[in-house]
Amino acid sequence: MSRSRIVVVGAGFAGYRTARTLSRLTRGRADITLLNPTDYFLYLPLLPHVAAGVLEPRRVTVSLTGTLPRVRLALGEADGIDLERREVTYTDPEGARGRLAYDRLVLSVGSVNKLLPVPGVAEHAHGFRGMPEALYLRDHITRQMELAAAARDAGTCRARCTFVVVGAGYTGVELAAHGKLFTDALTRARPPRHGLRPRWLLLDIAERVLPELDPRLSVTADRVLRRRGVDVRTKTSVKEATADGVLLDDGEFVDTRTLAWCVGVRPDPLVEGLHQPLERGRLCVDPYLNVPGHPEVFACGDAAAVPDPRRPGQYTPMTAQHAWRQGATAGRNVAASLGRGTRVPYSHRDLGFTVDLGGAQAAANPLGVPLSGPLAGAVTRGYHLAAMPGNRVRVAADWLLDAVLPRQAVQLGLVRSWTVPLDTGSPEVPKVPSPRSGGG
Repeated sequence: MSRSRIVVVGAGFAGYRTARTLSRLTRGRADITLLNPTDYFLYLPLLPHVAAGVLEPRRVTVSLTGTLPRVRLALGEADGIDLERREVTYTDPEGARGRLAYDRLVLSVGSVNKLLPVPGVAEHAHGFRGMPEALYLRDHITRQMELAAAARDAGTCRARCTFVVVGAGYTGVELAAHGKLFTDALTRARPPRHGLRPRWLLLDIAERVLPELDPRLSVTADRVLRRRGVDVRTKTSVKEATADGVLLDDGEFVDTRTLAWCVGVRPDPLVEGLHQPLERGRLCVDPYLNVPGHPEVFACGDAAAVPDPRRPGQYTPMTAQHAWRQGATAGRNVAASLGRGTRVPYSHRDLGFTVDLGGAQAAANPLGVPLSGPLAGAVTRGYHLAAMPGNRVRVAADWLLDAVLPRQAVQLGLVRSWTVPLDTGSPEVPKVPSPRSGGG
């Protein structure tokens, strides 16, 4: 094999697995460059553990340079792709422009927050897609509870103790479940005035929580959430968001200083600039993950519409499981296109899902077997430890310490609210913080 130039854009589940597979198959006989804004792979399913103070931030980040031998990291964010010139343009963390020429290109740019046309949401809500959002939310929740403990006015105290999560999918359910445990722990250490307790609302327009998963998982999660004290409201949405709270579509106004937006994601808008066929914003590919008409270009993960062999005429859903497996297929097929091995179509077997509900509670259906309670919790955490490409011992140690020691409830002040805008799909000018925001 000649030293072909391979560029992988994005180091999420799909991009990381692609780069790792290529590193193993090419064995230094190709120049592999991984373009990513950060120097780590983020294990996204454990992000709620970071927001709730269970895991330290570095536990869910895996070094790219430390785990991807024979792969060169280019720090930056892709902002343009020229298919004719076979070139990727990007901007590095310090604002300098760069270009990467390629013989093979793998697009695994992932997804961004999905915005709905709800007044005030873009200004007053925060998403939950990356480490900055998790660190911001951890500080914000801690601050609200500390301010509530010092508030003299019952109304202000109640608003600061109220946390609203919109979207009862995988992320929203886990965030509400872990968040409720976190605020309960903070309350035990420093109770709010007026005898108030933390209140968590989980809203979704669907008829049940986890509407995209097995109904049995939904029933288990709903039961655990309600028993824990989370106010679960299905068939309910937000009509307007303000600095003082949210107006629900049934006319109720909820006083709150916290609005977490977990309604879902949309494909990264970078793929729209390719002017290639799209399926609901996702780049169309064939079963081998090739972009039609461009045999040198591959796409996988959330930004790719990959035909689902188990459901003819449909596409694989935007999940970490599919992205991880598609990355392996993409890596193998890129190597095959350069003369190493044989290309294969994407295929998969449903291994089931796990939903970590905090503490010893979880909902899981490994290989279709429904589980709940501590057994599901053990299976869920075992799955995550097996799936993580690094930091397993550190994660397990943090879980053990959390089980026997109280959490450290302090504000780190590392992330300001205006640095984590909800609209992650377009650039935004930093906003001057309001007096109420307190920097968060």
